[in-house]
Amino acid sequence: MNVDRERVMAYRVAALGLAERGEQRPGDLAVLDLGVQEYAPGSVQVALAARTGAPLGDGRLIMVWAARGAPHLHRKRDLAALVKALWPVSDADASARIKSAQIPDGGKLGIKAFEVTAAAFREVVTSSMPRGEVSTEVSRRVPRELTYDCRTCGARHVSGSVWQHSGLAGGVQVESRGRDATLGPIPGAPPQPTANEGIDRLITTYLRLLGPAGPAEVAKYLGSPAAEIKKVWPASGLEEVRVDGRKAWLPSGSVQALSDADPVTGVRFLPGMDPLLQARDRDVLVPEKTRQKEVWRILGNPGVILVDGEIAGVWRAKMAGRKRVDLTVTPFATLTAKARKALEGEAAQVARAREVPDVTVSFDV
Repeated sequence: MNVDRERVMAYRVAALGLAERGEQRPGDLAVLDLGVQEYAPGSVQVALAARTGAPLGDGRLIMVWAARGAPHLHRKRDLAALVKALWPVSDADASARIKSAQIPDGGKLGIKAFEVTAAAFREVVTSSMPRGEVSTEVSRRVPRELTYDCRTCGARHVSGSVWQHSGLAGGVQVESRGRDATLGPIPGAPPQPTANEGIDRLITTYLRLLGPAGPAEVAKYLGSPAAEIKKVWPASGLEEVRVDGRKAWLPSGSVQALSDADPVTGVRFLPGMDPLLQARDRDVLVPEKTRQKEVWRILGNPGVILVDGEIAGVWRAKMAGRKRVDLTVTPFATLTAKARKALEGEAAQVARAREVPDVTVSFDV
């Protein structure tokens, strides 16, 4: 089976719940199978609002450090399986995930770095605590190789690459971020893993939502070496397809959906690092290299607009007091009057997500 990038885009948009806005509660959305990254304040709510018209609050969800140590919204019921699937598959995998110039010798500890940091979290975080206090106490309990001298505060800290990768295994949830960031224990947290279990199911989930893809893309998503992901690649349940001639894989049960995928109509505002933007084959998402640099920046990724199933530009938001959010859209090409009008109407979903009554849209062309 050989498909072009347009069909792949149509498949992913539908698989990620962006073809039409339903009324499912957020916890029922398929995109939660992989998690929704919180990239900036309010980004998770914008991602959910693009997919459902239901109220965005859902007590079944929780924010934890998950893939790549980034904060993700997940279902509470999925944590027991997720913590084992995200555990490193080998010392080489663990070393690659926490590699940092801050701790040049830390990677040599391999999986032990995860074990000792997760254990420290469980000892320290027994109630809601300021993130800084947690860092201080965890830093005292881990090997020196995992810490570094912070010039800003004159203290020695555990590397962020280590502690965020170990937070879920340490039974920690992200309660709030920013200046007053707090961490707390996960109620009924699953036990600390002793080995990886379920990486094959996690790979299959990635392929179901962001496929067709191969080991290289999955490895980049997890921050793992491609060689280690190839060793645990599912032995069954996948079918090989070609994307513009490039070899890739898709779960067998999803092949018909790929074959039948047609471009969708309509518009969406998606936040920076929305699940759609998590696919690591960026040439499929945004073919032009210059446009890729506008979407994925070193710092401060904007959101993107989705127009008829294609990423057609970027957008940024600015709060105007407490009752209005102003959106500035920078399209990649001239938008039709119909698309502009549709985006002006869709902007109400961003306001809903940010819990403000009013929104304005301007087009930077």
